[in-house]
Amino acid sequence: MPSGSTDSYFVCATPRTGSSLLLGLLESSGVAGQPQAYFRSPDEPMWADRWQLARTAEGGFDYADYVRAALATGRTDNGVFGAKLMWGTLDELVGKLAAVHPHLNGNDVALLERAFGRTRFVFLRREDLVAQAVSWLRAEQTAKWFVGGNGEISGSAGNGQAPRFDADGIRHFVEVITEHNAAWEAWFASWGIQPHVVRYEQLDADMVTTTNRILDFLGLAMPAGSTIAARHQRQADDLNQQWIDRYRNQEP
Repeated sequence: MPSGSTDSYFVCATPRTGSSLLLGLLESSGVAGQPQAYFRSPDEPMWADRWQLARTAEGGFDYADYVRAALATGRTDNGVFGAKLMWGTLDELVGKLAAVHPHLNGNDVALLERAFGRTRFVFLRREDLVAQAVSWLRAEQTAKWFVGGNGEISGSAGNGQAPRFDADGIRHFVEVITEHNAAWEAWFASWGIQPHVVRYEQLDADMVTTTNRILDFLGLAMPAGSTIAARHQRQADDLNQQWIDRYRNQEP
C-alpha cells in the first residue's frame, strides 16, 4: 500500500480540458499510477478483453473482477492508482459499485473508498468554454480524441471525416460543459470534498509545475532523476481559432 495519504485519485473533468494530456504527465512521474479512462462504459468490454476477464453466458463480466483488474493495471509500484472520470461516468461507476457493495448504496464516497481505498479528486476544467466546445465538436466529428498517448483503449483512430463548422453544435457543447461543471461542483459540495482544481490554461502554460502541484496534493514525491514529460500531442490548430472567432463574431 502507498506510504502517503492517497491510495487512489480521480481526474474529474469534462471533455477537451486536456485530461488525456494530464494523465500522461502524471503517469510519466512514475509515482501517480497509470491513469486511464478505465470506467467509461463503452470501453469497459474492450478493457475486459485486454485483461482476459471471464465472461458470462450473456457476454458480461463480474464487476468486482473488473475493478480488481483495473487496479492491477492502473497502479504504480508504490500502490497508487489513478483514473479519469467524466461527469456521466461517475454515476455509472457508482451504480455498478453499488451492485457489488449493496450495503453502501447511496453513499458515493463510501463506495469509491471501498473499491479504491483513500481517494482524492482533481477537478480539471477550462476557462474558455467556447474553445473547449470547438475542440469537442471537432473530436465528435472526426472521432479523433487524442494523438500520442500510452495504452489508451480507444479514441485515436479517427474516422477520416473532415470537420465542419456548426454554430449550433458549438452552442450545444457550451451548454453541456456549463451543466457538467456545475454538476461536478455540486457533487463535490454535497460530499464535503475539496478537490485540487486545475485549469487547462494553467496546464497548457506550464505542464511541469501544474503536474508537480498535483503530486504535492496527492502526497507523492518523484524519485531523484525522474522527469515529467508529455505523452500526447497538441491537436488545436488554426482551424480551431477560426471557428472560435467565427462563433464569437456571430454571438449577439
